Amino acid sequence: MTVDASIPPQATIRQVAADAGVSKTSVSRYFGGERERLSVGMQQRIQASAERLGYRPNQMARGLKGGHSRLIGMVMADIRNPFSIDVMHGAEQACREHGLSLVVCNTDNDPAQEREHLALLTSYRVEGLIINAAGHPSRELSALADRGTPLVLLDRTLSDYDADVVALDNRQAIDAALNHLQTQGYRHLLYVSEPPSQASSRQTRLERFHQQLETHQLSGTTVTLDLIDETQRLDNAIDDFLADATHSDSPKAILCGNGNITLAVARTLVRHGVELGNVGLMGIDELPWAELVGPGITTLAQPTDLIGRAAIDTLLQRREDKDGTLPSRHILYHGRLNARGSTQRHER
Repeated sequence: MTVDASIPPQATIRQVAADAGVSKTSVSRYFGGERERLSVGMQQRIQASAERLGYRPNQMARGLKGGHSRLIGMVMADIRNPFSIDVMHGAEQACREHGLSLVVCNTDNDPAQEREHLALLTSYRVEGLIINAAGHPSRELSALADRGTPLVLLDRTLSDYDADVVALDNRQAIDAALNHLQTQGYRHLLYVSEPPSQASSRQTRLERFHQQLETHQLSGTTVTLDLIDETQRLDNAIDDFLADATHSDSPKAILCGNGNITLAVARTLVRHGVELGNVGLMGIDELPWAELVGPGITTLAQPTDLIGRAAIDTLLQRREDKDGTLPSRHILYHGRLNARGSTQRHER
């Protein structure tokens, strides 16, 4: 085995104690959340020695020994989703401010992977868990809760498990989207979504779309599909929608249920040479490239950074609720409309 001599060996707690002129117990107390038991002068010496030697405490070993890992687990259904990336950033920033570290696991929307990650995080003795559920892990979550681990559901609820939820107000999001499209003069809509059975947020948005069409004096149809296996079906659905002679006199628009759908639909429309605005296009979730495609794609942005931070804050509040008197809460945030040219109808 080759050893890189340029990498200095990890300093030990014994070396820090010797350098600072204190006991190993004092160093352990300093890094173990018991600094108040040490004099100010001793704290300063330990801090200076640790910085000089480059010492960092082994958080995992400390957690396994004393039950205070300072780790927060976060299980995401799809780490590639722009929503997930931005929410994780907000959560990580909040963790850092509280002296915590975030451990992120990606399930790729696979319930089996989800169960494995939950078992792994249990072995790490995380001090709290945020989960963007891919399956129905109610039994696993109940086991964690029984061990005293506080839990927060992110974006997606579980019908058979009651917990704090931090999410977008999905009903308000659909209402805002329909109101915008109606105001812009569109009358016939196609709503495209990934399978609603996989996520409660998708189901809520789809149901709200159907409920509110009449309220907004709109006609509409929907298609739900798996973007991995049914890309041709998306092409066919858009072709049928655009060629629908029944609504030939009604300005048409496509509303996309999330960022992944917006990308797939935008690609299809560009490939077919469809002029955005003439056919409206709007997506739920802001995307980095949305303003760069054609005249810009109208989106309803989620306050993702705020949602990530709120998930951590809610988790910490739940952790402090030692007697369990705090009722479960649904903390919902409104989306922000980013109106661009894709929903600006062209006068003829």
